[in-house]
Amino acid sequence: MVLAQQAASRCLINIDISLYKEGVEMNKAEIIEKVAEEAKISKAAAAKAFEAIIGSIMQAFKEGDKVTVVGFGTFSVSSRKARKGRNPRTGQEIKIAAKKVPKFTPGAALKAVANGKAASKPAKKAQPAKKAVSKAKPAKAAKPAGKPGKK
Repeated sequence: MVLAQQAASRCLINIDISLYKEGVEMNKAEIIEKVAEEAKISKAAAAKAFEAIIGSIMQAFKEGDKVTVVGFGTFSVSSRKARKGRNPRTGQEIKIAAKKVPKFTPGAALKAVANGKAASKPAKKAQPAKKAVSKAKPAKAAKPAGKPGKK
């Protein structure tokens, strides 16, 4: 439970995933129900938020953009080149067309939770850079006043 909280500490909605047993799948309705329960909102509001998130990711895919959720992972579109393949039934060589496919790369916190390891500490916010203080050269001693000039 602690791992789940550490991994989700940067998320807007903290879901206690320790309640779910390994190998048990969650479907869309169960995710919406859990989000509603944890966020203390209605199921309708949770469903609307869920649909907005999925819709935003799909729109980014259409535009060729990637979506990164720090600590969770990155959703992106990957291009596959055209290639030759083989029909497994006939053994005949076939041409496979180029296509784009969705890709998900898990983040460090998600990998840590999946492997039962402690998630790394959240990164500290960057502090503004401090100006380097340069050692000032000692001021030159003032020359003593000379004789008054001729008038």
